Amino acid sequence: MAAAASLCAAIFGSHALAAGTEAAAATKPKRSATCRGADLSPTPSNSTAIGAATLCLIDRIRAAWHLGPVRANAALRAVAASQVRSMVRWDYFSDVRPSGQTPFSLVTATGYRTHASRVSVAQNIAWGTGPYATPARIVAAWMASPPHRRVILTRRFRDAGVGAIPAVPWRFGRGIYGATYAIEFGARG
Repeated sequence: MAAAASLCAAIFGSHALAAGTEAAAATKPKRSATCRGADLSPTPSNSTAIGAATLCLIDRIRAAWHLGPVRANAALRAVAASQVRSMVRWDYFSDVRPSGQTPFSLVTATGYRTHASRVSVAQNIAWGTGPYATPARIVAAWMASPPHRRVILTRRFRDAGVGAIPAVPWRFGRGIYGATYAIEFGARG
C-alpha cells in the first residue's frame, strides 16, 4: 500500500474562532533551516525528540510570519498524547472523541486553566505512513491545508503540546508502519 496522510483541524473555546482570522497574509514566507529530529519517524522511545522537532518546526514557521514562538506546555502535551492514544486504541480520526469530549473540555479539565479568566484552545491532528510520518512531513501537510495553517498562524496562541504515537488507527493503516500526531495550542487570558 502506498504511503498516505490525513489531517483534521479545529479551534475550540472562548474567542478562539475570532483568533483564527488573525493569520497573516496569504503569501508564503521563505523556508528556514531544518530542526533537529525533523526527519525522524516516531518510535516508542523518541516521543520527546518528535515533540521537540514538531514544536521547533512550528516556531520557525511562526517566526517567518513575524509571530511569537509557542512554549512547550506539559498539560497540553498530556492532552495531545492522550488524544493520539485514544484515536489509535478506539480506531477513529477526529478532534472530538467518541465519548463527545472536545479538546476544549480535555484541556480545561487540566491545570492549564488555573488562574485564567478565559482559555482558547485549538487542535491539529494528522496521521501518515511511510515517509509521511515524520514531523517535517506532518507540519508541511498542516501548512498546505488552510484550516491547519490558520491554527498554526493564530497570533494569540502562546503554548503548545505535541503527542505522537508510532501507529495509525487500524482502519487507515492495518499492518502498515505510520504515526498519528496531535498538537494542542492554547492561550490563557
